[in-house]
Amino acid sequence: MFARIASRYDLANRLLSGGMDIWWRYRLVSAVRQGRPNAVLDLATGSGDVALALSRRLPASVQIIGMDFCRPMLVEADRKKIAAGPGAYANVTFKPGDALDLPAADADCDAVTISFGLRNFADRGRGLREIHRVLRPGGQLFVLEFSPPQRWFQPIYYFYLRHVLPLLAGWITGDRHAYDYLNDSIGRFPTRKEIAGEISAAGFSSVTHRGMTFGIVALHLATK
Repeated sequence: MFARIASRYDLANRLLSGGMDIWWRYRLVSAVRQGRPNAVLDLATGSGDVALALSRRLPASVQIIGMDFCRPMLVEADRKKIAAGPGAYANVTFKPGDALDLPAADADCDAVTISFGLRNFADRGRGLREIHRVLRPGGQLFVLEFSPPQRWFQPIYYFYLRHVLPLLAGWITGDRHAYDYLNDSIGRFPTRKEIAGEISAAGFSSVTHRGMTFGIVALHLATK
């Protein structure tokens, strides 16, 4: 499904979020910067926006790997890196990989980021345990994900999500079905508190979360 929409994924994200995806990503990268990592793994990297944003705001010495198992998305990510010119994003590498069976050694990185990808894990518990495995002691997990919004905003939000977004997305990408899935997966996704419990159950400590944009998105932070 993601392979089908890869070439128009970024355009759809900008238009369907009203550009708010840029702000959400900024908040994520700002949180990562505070931890001063030396090696970052960006899971479900998709078209590479988070990995490239990390590169722009972290020291050039920080090694960043963007990983996804959807190869057409990785093609888009590499295309962005190449388009930036020779030497740009030299500390970013895009690699194929499955979050449920990471091709990485134990204690391999200081930070792991996931933006709107945890919702797509076939087994969240297994994926979170894999992330815990590859983080060094004291390493941090940063998860940017949709969440149920504030109660007063729910009627507006769910009307948009169920009736407007699929139509717009179908027009932009030519694949309405992909965004019917987005609607369904957001509707089924647990609350922030429940996700925090799953992260804790995977072995993490200091688990916190903060809502953004009337609660429709949350940034979860946790430490190994």
